[in-house]
Amino acid sequence: MTASPSTSAVAVAPATESVPARAFLPALEGMRGLAALGVLLTHVAFQTGAAGTPVLGRVWGRFDMAVAVFFALSGFLLWRPHAAAARGLGSAPTLGYYLRHRAARILPAYWVVVCAVLVLLPSAAGTAGLRVWVSNLALLQVFVPLTLTDGLTQMWSLSVEVAFYLVLPLLAFAVVWLRGSTARWRVPVLLGLAAVSLSWNFIPVPTPDAIHSDNWLPGYLPWFAMGMVLAELSFGSERLSKWRRPAGNQPLMWVIALIAFLISATDIGGPAGLTHAQPWQYAAKMALGAIIGFALLAPLVLGDPTSGHRWLKSRVAATIGRWSYGIFLWHLAVLWVVFPVFGILPFSGDFGYVLVLTIALTLPVAAASYALIEEPVRQWARRRDRAKPAKEVEEEDRLAAP
Repeated sequence: MTASPSTSAVAVAPATESVPARAFLPALEGMRGLAALGVLLTHVAFQTGAAGTPVLGRVWGRFDMAVAVFFALSGFLLWRPHAAAARGLGSAPTLGYYLRHRAARILPAYWVVVCAVLVLLPSAAGTAGLRVWVSNLALLQVFVPLTLTDGLTQMWSLSVEVAFYLVLPLLAFAVVWLRGSTARWRVPVLLGLAAVSLSWNFIPVPTPDAIHSDNWLPGYLPWFAMGMVLAELSFGSERLSKWRRPAGNQPLMWVIALIAFLISATDIGGPAGLTHAQPWQYAAKMALGAIIGFALLAPLVLGDPTSGHRWLKSRVAATIGRWSYGIFLWHLAVLWVVFPVFGILPFSGDFGYVLVLTIALTLPVAAASYALIEEPVRQWARRRDRAKPAKEVEEEDRLAAP
């Protein structure tokens, strides 16, 4: 899974204001950080055998639903400019700008991790042939058999997210005609896309051995779509206000998210462990994940940004949120090192001990990734855009106009 390396957390002003305003929303950053730790937790639970314990094991294992939060975050943040442009409140980024900044955000830090793991991690380096190198560097692991290797198996979700990045401009173009007074139909269209995507696992897609099409983008579109719906609602007309009010109610939404999470931890959300789910279980998991992602993020996006969410806005939560991409990238490699260094056998217990060790060692590595790779590259990309000639900027703005 991925820590949703999207653009800075932004949100509109409260729904009661007539003109939405862009503003940094610390609660989104905090939620991203907690979701990253949730991903780490579920992998530690699996590697220590805790995911196989009765009752609680199913709960620990289902923290993989944090992926739904990350995908919804990406859907919201990256679709928001298009939702605004459809209502004449701004312009969407040009394709070149969008792709350039997506690449700058995810690729440099990712490539460093891939090279470090395939060179330094013994269990990965021993199987790192040319096919493994090329597939991982190109984020094609979900399409090429037997290329998800130790320390990098979580990257399947980053491959899915990058596929979404590439498809998003096509989705935006497909609904570009829904603007102005017809923009209200964008939410039903997105919900329809999510509903249709729930049937993906029922389609007999031919795949090579060891490759499952349920790890491809179409199956996860419902999770991205929920964030896109939130973006539309945040700019919606007064006709949508009746939906914004309950969606912005944090206690209500988070109770709904908790119920959906607990249901997903049963056989409805699929069997425990790595057993392949039945198509109906896969569809149920996608639907429950869509509910979880929407319900956790909606109060942060549609509620009053000046109140509540104190712990998500804290300095600690914000810091972990900034490091969340690095946490996602490095935590499995760190976990593989923890076992031999501390003399712990995999799948033999010590869940709490291994969890604390993995968090304690992952955080400084993630902090270094952010400070030395992620942020410098992002600043370079921003300086490059500011240094563009005025004529080039005007041309980009013209091409981006709705």
